[in-house]
Amino acid sequence: MSRPAVVLLSGGLDSATVLAIARDQGFDCHTLSFDYGQRHRAELHAAERISRALGAASHRVIRIDLGQIGGSALTDHAIDVPTEGVGEDIPVTYVPARNMTFLSLAVGLAEVVGARDIFIGVNAVDYSGYPDCRPEFIRAFEQAANLGTKAGVEGQPFTIHTPLIDLTKAEIIRTGSRLGVDYGLTVSCYQADEAGRACGVCDSCRLRRMGFEQAGVPDPTPYRR
Repeated sequence: MSRPAVVLLSGGLDSATVLAIARDQGFDCHTLSFDYGQRHRAELHAAERISRALGAASHRVIRIDLGQIGGSALTDHAIDVPTEGVGEDIPVTYVPARNMTFLSLAVGLAEVVGARDIFIGVNAVDYSGYPDCRPEFIRAFEQAANLGTKAGVEGQPFTIHTPLIDLTKAEIIRTGSRLGVDYGLTVSCYQADEAGRACGVCDSCRLRRMGFEQAGVPDPTPYRR
């Protein structure tokens, strides 16, 4: 029998690849997405499509309004999404406590469905400088999860899998292509329209387009401009 796993699925390129990797490793995948007050719902529709296409055992969407906290261009419409390219500082698209919150709820779901493996598509190479995408954060969270859960203290520890952590965007795309991911189903843009068309100029669009170019794979992204 295959083992259950929880896979965080945003609807973007990276998380779709992670779902394909978990499936390829023989896991029975329960996908988890979040309606957290982000600028658009296109990525949630994409997550549902991807979950269905890659044969997930179940798919859930949890609503959390991080817009009540604000502080990010992705949850506060008064803050413009940057379009000047990736810099060295943590950008305004960083969402305070996002991955910490998402992983906490993923652990909760894992306890309920009997999973001890959680997959997340964080990346420390081609990323926008988010502190909650670093290996140090993942290791610390895993330790906290195993200290603060029934499963952890009863000797059934969780493992947080980050299969993309050291990959470039091009390597991620090549991996997903080999595993049959249809990247035309995904939405990565920070400010996609309701049809899922990408702006082409935000950090996420720039990294995505460069990844396809470097991977030598045709870019299926529908762009508005």
